[in-house]
Amino acid sequence: MSTHNAMLSFLRSLLYLVILIITTPPYMVLFILVSFPLSLRWRHRLAMPWVRFAIWLVKHVLGIPYRLIGAENIPPRSAIVFCKHQSAWETLVLQEVFKDTVFVWKKEIKKLPFFGWALALTPMIPIDRGAGKEAIKHLVELGRARLEEGYTVVIFPEGTRAPPGGKHRYKGGGAFLATATGAPVVPVALNSGEFWGKNALFKKSGVVTVSVGPAIDPKGLTASDILAQAETWIEAEMRRISPDLYLATDTNTDEVNPQTPT
Repeated sequence: MSTHNAMLSFLRSLLYLVILIITTPPYMVLFILVSFPLSLRWRHRLAMPWVRFAIWLVKHVLGIPYRLIGAENIPPRSAIVFCKHQSAWETLVLQEVFKDTVFVWKKEIKKLPFFGWALALTPMIPIDRGAGKEAIKHLVELGRARLEEGYTVVIFPEGTRAPPGGKHRYKGGGAFLATATGAPVVPVALNSGEFWGKNALFKKSGVVTVSVGPAIDPKGLTASDILAQAETWIEAEMRRISPDLYLATDTNTDEVNPQTPT
């Protein structure tokens, strides 16, 4: 990256951070105060103006828009999305790609001032990763309710962010949700980490590729089957999106373990 581009990225990232620091706490405080008497559906709607504003900042201040491939694969009804996870970028922008999304998230996030407190009041699905089978049971119960309410449930099956060109073991909580509910599983590959790194204060401008694969019908499939099909499609698509990043990692594979929660 040239000195000019590096300076521009620095200034963009700084401006983005300053705007969020100024605007997020008051919005979240107002959201918390107003939300208590409201239903989860109305709380979700009340949160969306902030989400849309944050996405606008990502596109126009950070300069990280996206191109969408496979939009025709997005089901018209509630679904479970299995998405590659590389940065915080997708936790915002996937809410524009898919209608009425809720995420499966670590319950520890609710301890974060303002943002975490507000998130705890929404229909999102908190998970205790250390709870084992109880975590899967909790995911299936809440996930079923959200799907019946018309939400799309977004799950990061690797459980945590993987660096560009990297991969973590895929976990099967989302696959169990699919077998329990019959909801289609939509695999998604993306390369957001090439522009917005894990815990990176400063981001690089560029166009993220978001690729949506054909939906997987869980009928007649086991959780292991669903997880394997989703993983195979996502990882193959990642190599198509970012071929140079995977040249050195193709010999490293991770064992699929459907007994581990998301």
